[in-house]
Amino acid sequence: MATAEHARGNILVVDDEPTISEVLCRYLERAGYRTRVADDGHAAMRAVAQHAPDLIVLDLMLPGIDGLEVMRRVRERDHDHTAIILLTARGEESDRVIGLRLGADDYVVKPFSPAELVARVDAVLRRLDTTPDLEPPLRFGELVIDPAARRVTVEKQEVALTQREYELLAFLARHPGQAFTRNQLMDRVWRYSFYTDTSTVTVHIRRLRAKIEPDPAVPRYIDTVWGVGYRFSP
Repeated sequence: MATAEHARGNILVVDDEPTISEVLCRYLERAGYRTRVADDGHAAMRAVAQHAPDLIVLDLMLPGIDGLEVMRRVRERDHDHTAIILLTARGEESDRVIGLRLGADDYVVKPFSPAELVARVDAVLRRLDTTPDLEPPLRFGELVIDPAARRVTVEKQEVALTQREYELLAFLARHPGQAFTRNQLMDRVWRYSFYTDTSTVTVHIRRLRAKIEPDPAVPRYIDTVWGVGYRFSP
């Protein structure tokens, strides 16, 4: 097991199946992470309060408090400071969509490859562990994106964005007028060139519009390019 001093990050694995937790922890620890395990929703919330993990691998189907409720409570506590990867069953598409709307950073469908999950953990934590950018604020009318502070304001009011929402908005704003497909955004923002389900892009765009657009139904900043994807309009 990686020591606390040398661990790449602290991971909380929340699953009521001991075999899954054991295998995930073994793979994560081999990759240099420090792990803890919780087997139900109540234990998960105690672990979050006591240990403040960098990332939670969270099964949706849990005894006590289900995974979506755990996620709601975590997001109420710290907004986007703790990354969350959901573990879902193949038939739980509606729960995955709800999870993404609540601010999940990623999801993995069971059965899954432990090595793939470690790669997802690596990618999410790389985004969280970036050095603040020194470029000047990006200004588009009442919308201001400050890369150094990773702060977004609309009409001088700060907008609470999750880590992924911020990365998506900043990427689009750095390429004004350029249309990107959902696959390109998954590759450039999510960094998953092998990702096959791009519905998460649609969900994040919808959430961004609700937070930054004067009228989300008639977007001012994030346009839909029909048959292609999305484009930022300066």
